[in-house]
Amino acid sequence: MATARLILRTPAPGDGPQVFEAVAESLQNLRRYLASLPWVAAEPSVEASEIFCRNAHANFHARKDFPYLMLEADTARLVGVCGLHRPEWNTPKLEVGYWCRTSALGNGYVTEAVQAVCAHGFERLAAARLEILADRENLPSRRVAERCGFVLEGTLRSERRDPHGSLRDTCIYSRLRDER
Repeated sequence: MATARLILRTPAPGDGPQVFEAVAESLQNLRRYLASLPWVAAEPSVEASEIFCRNAHANFHARKDFPYLMLEADTARLVGVCGLHRPEWNTPKLEVGYWCRTSALGNGYVTEAVQAVCAHGFERLAAARLEILADRENLPSRRVAERCGFVLEGTLRSERRDPHGSLRDTCIYSRLRDER
């Protein structure tokens, strides 16, 4: 899949070092929202990133998860990951998730990728509903949801605990097939 500035492709075996580099660079920023991103609690390693890539590749083909590496089209540099997760095929609905490496923030890459994966979710996966869940305090993530046409349905108050024991609120955004 491609956008004006990005190539979006499924992680594959061998992508681990590139994913590790982006995660390691962005760890401090990502860990601000540990309640919503529990996977960043573990210390990153090339091996763990390679395992993620191999599992992501297998889960993609099994239709269990649809992650995409966000690569700059002109340099092939990994700028983040965006995907469609937790499919519920009976509805059908999927959750949109994303993160951007710190050095690439502020360039509109996430919005561009989210718009592309949403179109893919509606057109190719026949989703009736897409959701974005964001920590109430994660304003950049919430702005992406709003720029991509998602509607705030509500806030789950004190819905999660962060690693320090503090309760966190989660905002639920949705976009329906008919609202495109």
